[in-house]
Amino acid sequence: MSKNLTKREVDYSKWYNELVVKADLAENSAVRGCMVIKPYGYAIWEKMQAELDRMFKETGHENAYFPLFVPKSLFEAEEKNAEGFAKECAVVTHYRLQNDPDKPGKLRVDPTAKLEEELVVRPTSEAIIWNTFKGWIQSYRDLPLLINQWANVVRWEMRTRLFLRTAEFLWQEGHTAHATKKEAITEAELILDVYGEFAEKFMAMPVIKGLKTESERFAGAVETYCIEGLMQDGKALQAGTSHFLGQNFAEAFDVKYTSKEGKQEYVWATSWGVSTRLIGGLIMTHSDDLGLVLPPRLAPIQVVIVPIYKGDEQLAEISSKVDVFIKEFRKLGISVKFDDRDTFRPGAKFAEYELKGVPVRIAIGKRDMENNTVEIARRDTLEKQSVSQDDVVSVVSKLLVEIQDNLFNKAISFRETHTTEVDTFEEFKEAIKTKGGFVSAHWDGTTETEDKIKELTKATIRCIPLKNKIESGTCVFTGKNSSQRVLFAKAY
Repeated sequence: MSKNLTKREVDYSKWYNELVVKADLAENSAVRGCMVIKPYGYAIWEKMQAELDRMFKETGHENAYFPLFVPKSLFEAEEKNAEGFAKECAVVTHYRLQNDPDKPGKLRVDPTAKLEEELVVRPTSEAIIWNTFKGWIQSYRDLPLLINQWANVVRWEMRTRLFLRTAEFLWQEGHTAHATKKEAITEAELILDVYGEFAEKFMAMPVIKGLKTESERFAGAVETYCIEGLMQDGKALQAGTSHFLGQNFAEAFDVKYTSKEGKQEYVWATSWGVSTRLIGGLIMTHSDDLGLVLPPRLAPIQVVIVPIYKGDEQLAEISSKVDVFIKEFRKLGISVKFDDRDTFRPGAKFAEYELKGVPVRIAIGKRDMENNTVEIARRDTLEKQSVSQDDVVSVVSKLLVEIQDNLFNKAISFRETHTTEVDTFEEFKEAIKTKGGFVSAHWDGTTETEDKIKELTKATIRCIPLKNKIESGTCVFTGKNSSQRVLFAKAY
């Protein structure tokens, strides 16, 4: 398996694209802008999905599934949402093909099979879900309604990149209904905490929790909460969002409940989601010029064992020993692969698993069998050590925890050294141009200033951090008064 990747410092974008393909995560498909997620990439998504699904259910949410197609009239019901996604919508207008009389062997759209109402292929599901919720909610006893769905969505992107931005992608989207504004805001903040915990504890990706500015909010939201990660090239990645929708969708779809006092009230809503974009974040937070570096808690294969042998007799002896290790690892819930293929040399296997980011590699050969040892290599630091066979399982168990922590600490350190506080626009431009990363600066709170800064520097306000300290200052661009700093960065 070839692993000659473009160096990150030479061309980060090219490095990323090559790594996704060469590490067997995904590839472009015959459908423009859409990707095929290959088994190894999908295995990472499955681990993400499993952990998030567990976390959602622990907070009282249930899974359901809603249609892929949304009648255009429903999609238009909440105007801001419809306007926000209109340019990205794929639309179904006909329901049948027929043989083309002018081109034998070819098909054409049957002009007589035009739909009475056009169907939007969901870019997000608020419209179809809130139309459904109207029949599910009558009384305060039906609240809160806490629903999540795992689905695909289509947003017709013109410029795509595997995992980060594709015309179709996989995600989860939560949709909840509440009796009060306070309960809905609490829900949106709860989910933000779930996303933050997942990113940091499982992805080993530190994130900043914050609020989006008005121009960056989800279409139809009153408030958008977000988690923002910082990638190795100094660009930010919006890794997840949680929206307080107020009563906008309840009013648009006439979703009311009867309160304890017998009054008819509109419900309060949230929606929230993360997608396969997280895999892109995982890659760009940790990986290096040799390939993927995966945190153990999300690695499809946590430990790979490679035998070094000559002849079937040596392999049989090594295999017998390895079987014992495998049983012990699996008892501890550690995923392990024994690669005894005779079609590749050990060196080629080492390179393959290095490229695929397997956290721990164990090599065992004839000399190891004689000395009752194995060689253990860790992917994050590339360090190797010889360990007694009696201690292999305990050493590897501790090592997996150590690697997970090391990756997080390394990413935290990177973020700290790539966060710059500035007080003038000259300092701002210099930091964005030469250093990248997060730039902490005062802003006057206007969309006009935000847009102008973006136009001049390509940097956007990533978020207003939730843990912001209130401090008086002046906007770096206009000199007007400001009460707090916000985080700017170039972003994916």
